[in-house]
Amino acid sequence: MNVLVFLVESDTAKHSAIEKLQKQKLNLLKEQQALQAVCLKGAKINNKCFLSETVRKSYHTASEDCNALGGVLGTPTSSDDNDKLTDYIRQSIGPEEQVWLGLNDVVTEGRLVYQTGSSITYKNWDTSNSRSPQPDGAQSHNCAIPSRTSRGKWFDENAGGEALCLPVQHCLIA
Repeated sequence: MNVLVFLVESDTAKHSAIEKLQKQKLNLLKEQQALQAVCLKGAKINNKCFLSETVRKSYHTASEDCNALGGVLGTPTSSDDNDKLTDYIRQSIGPEEQVWLGLNDVVTEGRLVYQTGSSITYKNWDTSNSRSPQPDGAQSHNCAIPSRTSRGKWFDENAGGEALCLPVQHCLIA
């Protein structure tokens, strides 16, 4: 009799594990569909999908909202990325709009990192103004935005200011 009870409990555990795996698979499919929608609505740039959002937000709100969508604030990692991203911003939301880039020095002043915490590998700061080369190191300027006038060069900006969210998600579309 004890063996029979054990088998029933074992079958119940197996059934529960199967249900859990089926839910995980369904969630992964939903996530993949969401990513595909981002790729279709936005721009695919070097195997990443960028989608601009047209609501102005503070850096922190924009970052949280992008994370809720399954992405992070977009950050170019090469000159080619930066040029294509600058073109996408101009075409999708206009040349006068600002977007937050996914890098900041919130944790350690002067040490800019990607939102993931890793060191940035590509930099495109606007150094053309000798009186205020970027990043200018102001303690309230912890986040980055592309310049409206300097063809994609970056400026550091106050995180409490408002700009548009530009989430990036790695595209799952082949």
